[in-house]
Amino acid sequence: MARMEPEALPEPEQVYLAATLAEARQVEALLTARGVDYATQVEVLGRTTLFGSLRHGAGFYVTAAQAKYCRLALAEAGCSSGIIHDAEEPGE
Repeated sequence: MARMEPEALPEPEQVYLAATLAEARQVEALLTARGVDYATQVEVLGRTTLFGSLRHGAGFYVTAAQAKYCRLALAEAGCSSGIIHDAEEPGE
């Protein structure tokens, strides 16, 4: 279980948006250690730099069935700043 091409991941759901390379590597290591299949894509962070250009980050996608588990694992590992919560999850 490891990183997959985005097209190969069934029912993908975004669980994390890493703003830095170090953060992306930490998330990647955690998902790999937990045996989770995931895909990554470059995503716009929604912030601009001083000169107006867009900043990008690494979006992490897992299957919808594993999304809640992955969000909890990321939060427990201290990676809560980039977690993308599902609007349908209670208590989020």
